[in-house]
Amino acid sequence: MQSNQVEPENGLEQFNGKDELTWSNQPARRSMEFDHNQLERKGNSMEPTKSTAAILEGQPDRATTVKSLLREGVELVVVTLFLLIVIRLCIGEARYIPSASMEPTLQINDRLIVEKITKNLGQPIQRGDILVFYPPPIEMGGTDLRNDPLALLGRWTGLPFLPNDAAFIKRVIGLPGDHIRIQAGTGVHVNGQRLDESLYIKEVPNYDLNVLGDIGGRNTLGEFIHPYDKHPNDPIIVPAGHVFMMGDNRNNSEDSHVWGFLDEKRVIGRAWVLIWRRLNPPTYPAILSE
Repeated sequence: MQSNQVEPENGLEQFNGKDELTWSNQPARRSMEFDHNQLERKGNSMEPTKSTAAILEGQPDRATTVKSLLREGVELVVVTLFLLIVIRLCIGEARYIPSASMEPTLQINDRLIVEKITKNLGQPIQRGDILVFYPPPIEMGGTDLRNDPLALLGRWTGLPFLPNDAAFIKRVIGLPGDHIRIQAGTGVHVNGQRLDESLYIKEVPNYDLNVLGDIGGRNTLGEFIHPYDKHPNDPIIVPAGHVFMMGDNRNNSEDSHVWGFLDEKRVIGRAWVLIWRRLNPPTYPAILSE
C-alpha cells in the first residue's frame, strides 16, 4: 500500500501522513537580518562599511577637482606661450602701421605679416626690401632695448599687456659699401646712380645729404640729434653690417637721414604680405537739381 505522501515541490514543504505540515531542508529560507558586510548599525546612525567606503574613495573630492583644473589651466597657458614664442621667433608675426612714413605703399592702420624665415636662414638683405626693425638708441633718446624678463617676454610674445619696444618700418636704400647722396628736388643717388623710385615714393626729398654732417634732425622725443658730428665731412658710405633705410614718404619720415645707419642685428623681419586695409567709403557725385 502506497503511502499518502506528497512529493515536495521546490523543496519547500510536504505532508508526513499525519496532516502535519513540516519543512524539508528549508533551502528557500530568507534571512531578514541586515548583511553586516554592507551596513552596521550603531545607535541611530548608519555608517558605510568597508566596501561602501572604497566606492566613495574612488570619487574625486572638490579639492582634487580644483587642483586638476588648475594644473590643466597652467599646462594650457605654458603650451600656448611656447608655441607663440616659437612662431614669432622663427616664422613671423603680425604688425600694424601707426604712421604715414611709408605712404603711399603702406597706409596708417594697415595690417601686415612680417616673415622671419629668410632672416633666420641667413638670406642677405636686398635693396628695396621693406624691413621692420628696432630703431637705433639715439632715435629713442638714448634708450636701448631692455633685457629684463618682462621686456623679453613682451618682445617674444607681443602680448599687449606686456612692455613692447617701438618698431619702425622703412625701405632699404643703401647696402654695406654703398655711397649715398641725396639732392633736394632730384632724388637719391647710390654709387653715383640716381635711383628710379617713381613707382613707390610719395614725393622726392626736399633736403640735401652729401656728407655725414648733413645727417640729423629731430628724433621721436623731439630732440635735435647729430649722430656723426665727430666726422662731419666724411662721405656717406654704409659700413659693414649696416643698411641705410628711408621711408617712401621721404619728407615725412624719421629714417636714416635723421639717425644714420641701421645695424642689421636690429632687424626683426621683412614685410611679407598685407592682410588688412581700411577702405574709404566711395564718393558719389551730387544729384543735380532739376
